[in-house]
Amino acid sequence: MTGVFDGHCHVASSRFIPRAFVEDVASNVQCRLGSMGVAPKPGRVADGLAAQHEDHLADGLVAEMDAAGIERSVLLVPDFGLRMAGTAEPEEAARLHHEIRLRHPGRFWVYIGVDPRRGPGGVAAFEGMVDAYGLDGVKLYPPCGYSPSDPGLYPYYEICADRALPVFVHTGPTARSLDYGPAHPMRIDRAARDFPTVPFVLGHGGLTHVDTCAYLAAYRPNVYVDTGGFASGPSLPHWPGHLNRLFRLGVNHKIIFGTDWPLGRLNGGLKGLISEVVDGPTVFAGVSRTDRDLLLRENLLRVLPPGSRPGG
Repeated sequence: MTGVFDGHCHVASSRFIPRAFVEDVASNVQCRLGSMGVAPKPGRVADGLAAQHEDHLADGLVAEMDAAGIERSVLLVPDFGLRMAGTAEPEEAARLHHEIRLRHPGRFWVYIGVDPRRGPGGVAAFEGMVDAYGLDGVKLYPPCGYSPSDPGLYPYYEICADRALPVFVHTGPTARSLDYGPAHPMRIDRAARDFPTVPFVLGHGGLTHVDTCAYLAAYRPNVYVDTGGFASGPSLPHWPGHLNRLFRLGVNHKIIFGTDWPLGRLNGGLKGLISEVVDGPTVFAGVSRTDRDLLLRENLLRVLPPGSRPGG
């Protein structure tokens, strides 16, 4: 096996991550620190997190990837526009991510965000973006207020079926002001059944609702599980053991490794994290070399369109 593929990253930029989202994340950090009697002044945590979102061209991310031995990553671009203001609209976000790919050739795949409430115009715009920029997949953020099985998404899924594009769906908790109900993994089941040739990846499915996500992956051939956020979840201080248990559930052919960089800056950086995953004693204990290759590279390649795969 050569380099690792990271199936879940974001550009750490205020162009794509709303200030309101950062403030929501900061509020939970503030609450946790306050319980220990060490809470900083209000706004300080949010300002600190916002200052970490100035890597507009992904130069910092590429440097982290190089140090960690990550060959290539998926950049996910949520469409927050109808719920949280202040970031680039989808077409502008797609153009900016295209510029990032030109700046760093061969390092990124891009999944663009869509929202069913944008109507037919949103569908036409999405198809135009795919044509213009060679996008590799779709990113859904149901906590913004819609079900991933909303009929308004079906025209997007038809395009995905026609072009062999995967759909990455956020599941589980997120910013405090967003809706958690639509983010339950079972909400994808109808769409997965109605579009059996479209790969659906359950974002954070290896972190939250693990049992549900695992059985969906086991019994729906087109459903996959993502590990994003595993090292930053406050409920998983011993994440290497958690990943090891996940990798022993019998669905390693359906799990895609992802970090969710820059979430929490991953306890310091990608290098230490990937070193613990790849070379540490716990994560792959009892896991075969074949499964390891599936988890760190091959499963992601299987969900990507043929033309997006290296050499495609």
